[in-house]
Amino acid sequence: MIGWILKKILGTQNQREVRRLTPLVGEINRHEEALRALSFDELRRKTAAFRQRLSKGESLDQLLPEAFAVVKNCCRRFTEEKRRIRVRGQEILWEMTPFDVQLIGGMVLHSGRIAEMATGEGKTLVATLPTYLNALSGKGVHIVTVNDYLAARDADWMGEVYRELGLTVGCLQHGQTQSERRAQYACDITYGTSSEFGFDYLRDNGMATTPEDQVQRGHFYSIIDEVDSILIDEARTPLIISGPVTVSTHQFDKYKSIIEGLVRKQNTLCTDWANQAKEKIEKGDLQGAGRLLYKVKLGSPRNKLLLKFQEDPGTRRAVDDAELEMYQDTRRTELYKTKEEMYFSIDERNSEADLSQMGRTFLNPNDPNFFSVPDLITTNHDIDSNAELSAEEKLKAKAGAQADYEEASQRIHNISQLLRAYCVFEKDVHYVIQENKVVIVDEYTGRLMPGRRWSDGLHQAVEAKEGVQIDRETQTLATITIQNYFRLYEKLAGMTGTAETEANEFKDIYRLGVVVVPTNRDCVRKDSDDLIFKTRREKLNALIEEIKKRNAAGQPMLVGTASVESSEIISRMLRRENIPHSVLNAKQHQLEAEIVARAGERGAVMIATNMAGRGTDIKLSPGVAELGGLHVVGTERHESRRIDRQLRGRCARQGDPGSSQFFISFEDDLMRNFGDSRKIAGLMTKLGMEENEGLQHPWLNRSVETAQKRVEGRNYQVRKHTLQYDDVMNQQRTVIYAWRSDMLNSNDPRPEVFETVDERITSEVEARAGTDPVDLDGLVHWANSAMPVGLQKEDFQKAGGKEEWAKLLKTKVREAYEVKVKFENPEAVKALERFVVLGAIDRLWQEHLYAMDGLRTSINLRAYGQKDPLIEYKNEAYGMFGELMARIKEEVVHNLFRSASSLSAFESFLSALPQRTGRGELPMQAQSTEGSMSMQAEGGSTVVEEALAPMKRQGPKLGRNDPCPLDPTKKFKNCCGATGSKGCLKVGG
Repeated sequence: MIGWILKKILGTQNQREVRRLTPLVGEINRHEEALRALSFDELRRKTAAFRQRLSKGESLDQLLPEAFAVVKNCCRRFTEEKRRIRVRGQEILWEMTPFDVQLIGGMVLHSGRIAEMATGEGKTLVATLPTYLNALSGKGVHIVTVNDYLAARDADWMGEVYRELGLTVGCLQHGQTQSERRAQYACDITYGTSSEFGFDYLRDNGMATTPEDQVQRGHFYSIIDEVDSILIDEARTPLIISGPVTVSTHQFDKYKSIIEGLVRKQNTLCTDWANQAKEKIEKGDLQGAGRLLYKVKLGSPRNKLLLKFQEDPGTRRAVDDAELEMYQDTRRTELYKTKEEMYFSIDERNSEADLSQMGRTFLNPNDPNFFSVPDLITTNHDIDSNAELSAEEKLKAKAGAQADYEEASQRIHNISQLLRAYCVFEKDVHYVIQENKVVIVDEYTGRLMPGRRWSDGLHQAVEAKEGVQIDRETQTLATITIQNYFRLYEKLAGMTGTAETEANEFKDIYRLGVVVVPTNRDCVRKDSDDLIFKTRREKLNALIEEIKKRNAAGQPMLVGTASVESSEIISRMLRRENIPHSVLNAKQHQLEAEIVARAGERGAVMIATNMAGRGTDIKLSPGVAELGGLHVVGTERHESRRIDRQLRGRCARQGDPGSSQFFISFEDDLMRNFGDSRKIAGLMTKLGMEENEGLQHPWLNRSVETAQKRVEGRNYQVRKHTLQYDDVMNQQRTVIYAWRSDMLNSNDPRPEVFETVDERITSEVEARAGTDPVDLDGLVHWANSAMPVGLQKEDFQKAGGKEEWAKLLKTKVREAYEVKVKFENPEAVKALERFVVLGAIDRLWQEHLYAMDGLRTSINLRAYGQKDPLIEYKNEAYGMFGELMARIKEEVVHNLFRSASSLSAFESFLSALPQRTGRGELPMQAQSTEGSMSMQAEGGSTVVEEALAPMKRQGPKLGRNDPCPLDPTKKFKNCCGATGSKGCLKVGG
């Protein structure tokens, strides 16, 4: 009660924040009035003056009123002179000057928060205010949009303001070259999509081999348009840069036909159960029918007979009762048996399909172990215990067991993914076929996502299902989540029409507050209660009648669908009724702006798949307002309330009239999977729902919203879960990328290289000295096999304790390296040293990512042992990362002396090494470059890293007058005086 009274007196927190910012609006407007007396040249010079003031210590906050006034004044001048701007090939008349509420929105963005502004309130223009202000710093501002078209459009359109005021504007587009991308980032302001920014970050930090390969220049300030779409909806999918695996091992084409046969058998089985249920219904046995139909729901949730039976409230309640019974703890065994009566079960909510024993037997009746993975640990133990096998035979047997294990794992995985492709993923819903390729459809925006692929073999499974070319499997080269990429920015802001429902998530994950900015004019849209039907057929028929009635009156309509398939079905129905219309879905993406622009004309009918983030306002043509404005119809509720609100928000912009309503049915995915069937069926009976008749009631609306909240809560947990696991990877990624960056940008990488070598030597000495007894033989073997130091056990015994051993090794390594670099070009050596470290980091980091993927997939099994999978994952990941760092350092040590700027330098170095002097053998080689890896280094030299196993190589026979390999300017005879009775001690000849 007290809280309610205080809110009435003081207002909500949001209202208080708007009131706090309002005085600054007056100050901005006063500055803007003063600027009207200046010439355009004088206005442009304000930018240089602002930058000078910043350099003298003023803050951006202090400059805000004047900077915002400059932008507003520039927009006013464009409007007054009726400036026409060429945007994506079309001329657009500039007719925008920021309103007072837009100035408030700009201040919210500058403060690093989310501005919720209704559709049509000019968010695109609002972004120019804080963008101009923050770009004065020279650190670069990134404006993130939902697609390439909007990025290019806004860079042309809003870029006119920035360019007029003396700032540079860049735009990232898919397919740009590296030099082009670097030029875009060098601009004061850069437009692009989240994926373009994120993938550039991954390439810069995980793949670049020289500083010139990097394109980004930091993460200072970013404004995200449609922030909920990017930070919430897209955040469930991490950004992954992948490359093709060396050898393709998929078997999708091999198992495609038997999976098709399995699906046919299941459909026949479920249809038989549905027919048996029909007989039981006719006999009045609803309980028996409910159990049978629940089995159908498990095995084929989209079965037509099942959907028809569920139109009846009584039958629907019987199915729900059967499901509730099965999920009681005392009936879990019965649930398992029920699943074993079918070939596989489907979980639509989690997009999974699970084979039963009956299904496994059908796929391979003759091999009981066809779906069993060999026990590799037991097999290897048996091999090791077999005294009859030689060491070589044991290695061969283990290799064979490993191959069998990998083949079985691949077979089971391929069949599982094929089953998901056939049972869960639908064409024209989850993906479309274009140019003989499977292209994913974004479930939130309805847009195609070319270049994106489902991971873990699922994309190849769908390609096999559709009979298109199956691309080679990929392996992860670099990855980051959307959440962790945008956490890199010093200051982050966003704008959208719908953020308040997700305010808690923005606060928890991104530390972003949400401020609802008032509209410039009151919204007069009329939102009607949902019209609910029993079946999809009834719903669509009623929808067509509604379109015919309003179209005859001339009122424009926007029909929002949730999938490409739905939009095409409605389009066919309208063609049969001879109603002119346009379709905007993933297949008409290129015509988006043109189609949307015509949607407000008299008599227009536009069908659109998910209107989130379309970025184009629908303006009413003359006479349409008198007809009631644009009428928006949703053909089903989306999983997220925000998407529905975005659809409704397409009408009634800037005080225009408009109306909206949703037509939904119990066959819609949301209602089938997440609706409270018992409660809704009871309401239907109570309210007297008739055949072929829609029902409207606020109670039903609340039930639908409850289902949406249920899904939103589930999806939030999925995103949070993904982030918790990626936070572990993010800590590791930060360490690896920092190490990589230090090497990449170092003018002299040698100190850092030898820091790594010293760390590896110290850890190896500590490990060998810490055993009981001390493993001195192992230390000698490791030192001589990893580095050309030529030491024996006696050398270490003479040196003393472990500190002296480490010191001896470090000294000998440096001496050997000084010999090596004498034969190399000094500049090429720097590139070589950098390459040795980067090569080790990149190769082993990619292997680590693969191992972490495997850990992430399997760790949930720990829950069966009453252990928290997340804690277990953190513990395992910590140990694996320690091993990774040790392996990287080991590889750096190993490759430092096995790489050279040219083959001749490598040969000369090997010739200069002692070979057999009574102090051990040096396992080096230069016999062949077969299997080696080469790349161009600085100065055009070729870097060769030997990949063959180390081998002993006999040293050269040198005469007294031959040039000394250690110092070619001197004769071998007297190069350094280090000679003995058998020749040069340093060369060993």
